[in-house]
Amino acid sequence: MVTLTAPESTASTAPEAPEARVPESTTVDLAVTSVRELNQAIHNAADGQAWTVTNPGGKHSLAVGIDADIAVTIEGHAGYYAAGMHQKGGVTITGNAGVGLAENIMSGRIHVTGDASQSAAATGHGGLVVIDGNAGARCGISMKGVDIVVGGNIGHMSAFMAQAGRLVVCGDAGDALGDSIYEARIYVKGTVASLGADCVEKPLREEHLAELAELLAAAGRTDNPADFKRYGSARNLYHFHVDNSTAY
Repeated sequence: MVTLTAPESTASTAPEAPEARVPESTTVDLAVTSVRELNQAIHNAADGQAWTVTNPGGKHSLAVGIDADIAVTIEGHAGYYAAGMHQKGGVTITGNAGVGLAENIMSGRIHVTGDASQSAAATGHGGLVVIDGNAGARCGISMKGVDIVVGGNIGHMSAFMAQAGRLVVCGDAGDALGDSIYEARIYVKGTVASLGADCVEKPLREEHLAELAELLAAAGRTDNPADFKRYGSARNLYHFHVDNSTAY
């Protein structure tokens, strides 16, 4: 059952100055409503609305394909592919998220107050994904412009084939970080288990400190940008080497 709660209005016979419109408030209880009904309802939503999803129960594909400027809060844990294909507005998950969080995000903001499983923000083209806890393996795999800020650690093969965007890690990074990376930028505060092919540490200049400070502030964090190291592409894989070819 989808419950719509609209703000009360007071009738008046005298003309009054126009007031700012109060956003409608909608609560969807997934104990009695299907995921399909939830997603259809938010696809029909208008800009400025606020939605709350209760009893998510780790269900998959919650709040996917949002293309209106709305705010969605999921009160609890989300399953696979939560907030996938996100285009506008924001989704906050007050719990953990499963595999494929915010996959192919185009813009907007996704915030997880807990941990995220594998492949968070995979292939993301834009927007901001904030994970207060840890992220699993392949975080930011094939990212194409998305910004990701992780408050804890990330797993192995993160930012694999990352093409554009920024990945900020306030904890440690697992093995093969940035393997086959293109032009994405990676900032890590803690230790890196190992770097992937063609990924190297790079100087942290003033423009990078400013960029990092902006990303941390956008994620609501107070970490010191000077405590991070920057990693990126050595650009050795951009070019063909005849020694790597096979003679027939």
